[in-house]
Amino acid sequence: MAYGEFANIYDELIYEDINYDKVANKIIELCRRNNIDFDDYLDLACGTGNVAINVAKFFKSTYAVDLSDDMLNIAFDKFKKNKIKARVICQDMCELTLNRKFNLITSVLDSTNYITEDDDLIRYFEKVYEHLKDEGLFIFDINSCYKLSNILGNNIYTYSSEDIFYTWENSFEDNILSMFLTFFVKQKNDLYERFEEEHFERAYDETYIEQALKTCSFNLIGKFSGYSDDKVKEDSERILYIVSK
Repeated sequence: MAYGEFANIYDELIYEDINYDKVANKIIELCRRNNIDFDDYLDLACGTGNVAINVAKFFKSTYAVDLSDDMLNIAFDKFKKNKIKARVICQDMCELTLNRKFNLITSVLDSTNYITEDDDLIRYFEKVYEHLKDEGLFIFDINSCYKLSNILGNNIYTYSSEDIFYTWENSFEDNILSMFLTFFVKQKNDLYERFEEEHFERAYDETYIEQALKTCSFNLIGKFSGYSDDKVKEDSERILYIVSK
């Protein structure tokens, strides 16, 4: 599901929880380590552009794709404010059609988990492969099975500030994390608007992901526990994959 009204408050709720500079710096480090050319960059499921903006500074050309028009509008304003030339495009990353190839393609912060069907995952990897230049890098991460089942699964979270209150109810069944979010957002007239969103993430084990990558002819270069150089452990919450064409 594409982010709807949530897009307008996404940064306020999420920004402090994620170190976007660390994510971007790790991506650039991996690019340099693998000696790719810093010409063309594509960020899939770019959201409000927090990662893409930092990575784009190192590339000659940047494309940013997301399924949510609301997210893309915010990302576009950020690119403009930071004087970064980028094309923002509303597309489903499983149906990617850009008629262009890239040295680097990223899809970060568990966007891949939002693909819940087997056929869609393969189609997604195939589309990335088609859009990647020879010896280019595809860098993506997933929320681990451990995180979705043991940390997020079957839990309820709440958040409260002067302008926003929300509840986040999760259930985990058959490898699918269902997230039900209810928001109350203060308006200019001091009244609160209520809206709801529902999101789903699939828990993929490492073997399944790596077999799908192999099926799509990718070469697995490495994987890490989050945006570090640590090896993946049983309790790793995020797994970072680096693959090449």
